[in-house]
Amino acid sequence: MNILFTCAGRRNYLINYFKEALKGRGKVYATDSNLTAAALAEADVAIHVPSIYDDTYIDTILEIVKKNNIKAVIPLIDLELPILAASKELFSKINVQVIVSSSSVIDITFDKLQTIRFLETVGLGSPKSFVSLNEAKDALENGSLRFPVILKPRWGSGSIGIDIADDTTELELVYQLLAKRLSRTILAKANSGKADAAILIQEKITGVEYGIDVLNNLNGEYVGTFARKKIGMRAGSTDKAISVLNSDLESIGQRIGSHLKHIGNLDCDVLKSGDNYYVIDLNPRFGGGYPFSHLAGINTPAIYLEWLSNGNNIDQYINYKPGVLHAKYDKLIRVNTP
Repeated sequence: MNILFTCAGRRNYLINYFKEALKGRGKVYATDSNLTAAALAEADVAIHVPSIYDDTYIDTILEIVKKNNIKAVIPLIDLELPILAASKELFSKINVQVIVSSSSVIDITFDKLQTIRFLETVGLGSPKSFVSLNEAKDALENGSLRFPVILKPRWGSGSIGIDIADDTTELELVYQLLAKRLSRTILAKANSGKADAAILIQEKITGVEYGIDVLNNLNGEYVGTFARKKIGMRAGSTDKAISVLNSDLESIGQRIGSHLKHIGNLDCDVLKSGDNYYVIDLNPRFGGGYPFSHLAGINTPAIYLEWLSNGNNIDQYINYKPGVLHAKYDKLIRVNTP
């Protein structure tokens, strides 16, 4: 059973988790548009591909899966999800499972305004948000919104383009600067032609931050929620976290998974302020916080392989324990010279 990761980047841990789960039953392939991507160095087979926005990208991936008897394709970055979601049928025709949600689910999660509307429909809280600068300023004037506020790309990924404004002058300056800078980031394509509604202005909520992995099966049916309390952050990613068992978070995860019906793992950020929970972000893929869940006892790679083998004996891979604290660190790996 061969598995292909696309846009592998720095997700070395996922490469290794799947190699361990395969136990020699297949190989892990990885692609990236940059041959010096760290994860390529640990894949069994590394393949250079064009940009996800290249007209030949999907045809290139299709050729790779045909040539190498790939069983499943697992995309790893937000910007690629809409592209592969729209092409799932091409892969299913050749009996290849692309572990990505439907285009409608990707639209909900990639567009942060749609995310907020979805959360409202299922009865979950989220920060008060505006896509109109004037409406945000009106809310600040009438007291329904207070400084500081967070500005972020409406169609965004990770911590790219996120900033904070503490007063009206900063709000106007940061808004203009972010609008200008978006065109120079990897988000430019996603935000193209949407300048008037491309920036989200949100209330800044302070509290205890959690990350949760919400697992659905390959049919979009809810399986479980695995939560961690974030102890430290670094460059927008979880740096230290401790696993927790929390019935409130499990209820939030179940509500999201059951209504969204995403495929596979969904990475979710939740803030607790006082007695209230606010869902901040939904990412229908493996997130940077997954290793904390994995090391606390949920082996999602092994579960994926079980499902891909048409089995459902997954209890053996779920042994989630609270109080497991881990911290990330950087290391070097030798890569091939391009």
